[in-house]
Amino acid sequence: MQAETLDLLEWNRLCQHLSTFTTTKLGAIAAAHIPIPDRYEETLELLTQTKEAYALEERNAGVSLDGIQNITEAVFRAEKQGILSALELWAIATTLAGARNLRRQLDNADYCPNLQILASDLRTYPDVEQEIYRCIDEGGNVLDRASERLGEIRHELTSVRDQIMTKLQNIMQRNASSLQEQIITQRNDRYVLSVKSPQRDRVPGVIHDTSSTGMTLFVEPNSIVQSNNRLRQLLKMEQAQIEIILTELSAKITEIAEDLQRLLIIVTKIDLAVARARYAYWLGGNPPHFLDQEAIVLRQLRHPLLVWQQKNEEGREVVPVDVLISPQISVVVITGPNTGGKTATLKTFGLAALMAKAGMFIPAREPVEMPWFDLVLADIGDEQSLQQNLSTFSGHIRRIGRILEALSPQSLVLLDEVGAGTDPSEGSAIATALLEYLGDHTRLAIATTHFGELKALKYQNPKFENASVEFDDASLAPTYRLLWGIPGRSNALAIAGRLGLPQDILAAAQVRVGIGSAEMNDVIAELEAQRREQTQKTEAAAHLLVETERLHKEILDRAEMMRSQAKELRERQEKEVNAAIAQAQKEVGRVIRKLQQGEQAATDVQHTERRIEELTKRHLPEMPPAKPKLTLNIGDRVRIPKFGKIAQVLTVPNGAGDFSVRLGQMKLSVNLSDTEPI
Repeated sequence: MQAETLDLLEWNRLCQHLSTFTTTKLGAIAAAHIPIPDRYEETLELLTQTKEAYALEERNAGVSLDGIQNITEAVFRAEKQGILSALELWAIATTLAGARNLRRQLDNADYCPNLQILASDLRTYPDVEQEIYRCIDEGGNVLDRASERLGEIRHELTSVRDQIMTKLQNIMQRNASSLQEQIITQRNDRYVLSVKSPQRDRVPGVIHDTSSTGMTLFVEPNSIVQSNNRLRQLLKMEQAQIEIILTELSAKITEIAEDLQRLLIIVTKIDLAVARARYAYWLGGNPPHFLDQEAIVLRQLRHPLLVWQQKNEEGREVVPVDVLISPQISVVVITGPNTGGKTATLKTFGLAALMAKAGMFIPAREPVEMPWFDLVLADIGDEQSLQQNLSTFSGHIRRIGRILEALSPQSLVLLDEVGAGTDPSEGSAIATALLEYLGDHTRLAIATTHFGELKALKYQNPKFENASVEFDDASLAPTYRLLWGIPGRSNALAIAGRLGLPQDILAAAQVRVGIGSAEMNDVIAELEAQRREQTQKTEAAAHLLVETERLHKEILDRAEMMRSQAKELRERQEKEVNAAIAQAQKEVGRVIRKLQQGEQAATDVQHTERRIEELTKRHLPEMPPAKPKLTLNIGDRVRIPKFGKIAQVLTVPNGAGDFSVRLGQMKLSVNLSDTEPI
């Protein structure tokens, strides 16, 4: 039933979207098939990893997983003592290097302790990595330095090949007119020349092939037969040596295969954590807080698949919904017109519950508060088993039966058009009984319906709550907004009238519906109007609060700027004053020297001194008058301002001004600076 619910909620599509945020192929494969945790502790572990990866992204310190490749099959074959190819060994070496670099990055991220612990278990075997790099290059070629014998063989190969080319070049020059083309080619791994068929005798040798027309013969001249034979021997020796090297390297991988398997698991977990964080950042999501006995709070909740359509597929703007459910409520009945968003609301909340269980952030405004549901079970849509020839009603009942079998006290149950597909009176009775049963046996059930009888359950059972999707009477279109505490009203007659149904038919229909139904619709319409008015006032108040906060910040910024400017002005003025005083002092010095030389009168000195005094009084702050020093004797009384009390002197103040006093029943040591005379 859980797997069937995942299909109904399109969980696989969400996983595919998540996989686009991974870095490695292993991470993409794992993200596309994310299992839903069965244990609360596992969810908390995943959520903690997501939070830490999100912190990395916020600091622009995201980890790099470059070089890490999908080496699963190669490691599995190494465990079976298989021989790996050079490219597979190179991929293992780059994966070891990438994992070591990943661990080094997380070692420096002290704010990610859980990811650090995860990465600390990575064993990267740098000696094995370096040995692979010594023997193999990026293109998957075994290098000459891999073994001394391989180097010798390749050196001889080069020498023999050069000899063959030299001989063939000489033959081509001497017999240019006998050749079809002036090129050297190969047939059966042997070097040959393309000789014109009529000129066969001019180039004696072994014929290895003929062209389709028979006009060209591919001849191996007799002079290079021995060299070609040696070349083939050396090629076989080279291949044998390469196999020896690959076998030795593969044996090293076999020894560490178990640790490599664990390395792949750890790296994939980290890749998934980073992908969840990046997906959360892209969605504008927030971390869920699991509170079992508290209200469910999901404000501005958006359907993640619709957000994807809006951003990547030019879909229409997503209308968020508020899901606010009191802790005592265990059944929510959503009513309203068709295509109004009831089913979308079910799927949105169901996906939010699954995302929270999988350690993902929820596309809703902070705070995100909800219970941890051990199971999410859904009956959505009118699918039916054609093989069993079941009707829509039968298909629903079969699925509901499976839901009841899997039910637990901590489950979330989502029912779309509960009781539909059969006689309305009987369907309504079944739906009522089913919802009452779910209210007593599960954590939360949310059902959509058109049955008017289910709207009244809220007033009979405190566990029930009503919600409705809003409908705009003027445009005859749904707004896709969810209203809480208000049942949905029927809009069939209003819509029919606006679409042109004759008034006499509408009047007859209204009589059959009954006066009570019309009055109920009027009451619901009035409640909706009151809710809209209250919402507008709330939004206006929120806007006013935002504007007030903006103005407050602007005032603080301006005040800080003015303080900074005033400080700069004071510093500039002090510098100017000090410079003027220094200049005046220089003038005094000059006057004094001239007086000593008998060149100036005393009046000149007095004039300069007055200028200095004027500058000092005008620009330098006045020093506070010195505080008179107290002279105290034993028995005198003094006031201690910080206590607001009067104390009696017990000892005469010492050189530092410390002395003892009696304050009430206490004996204290104080300083002259802490006292005042009486």
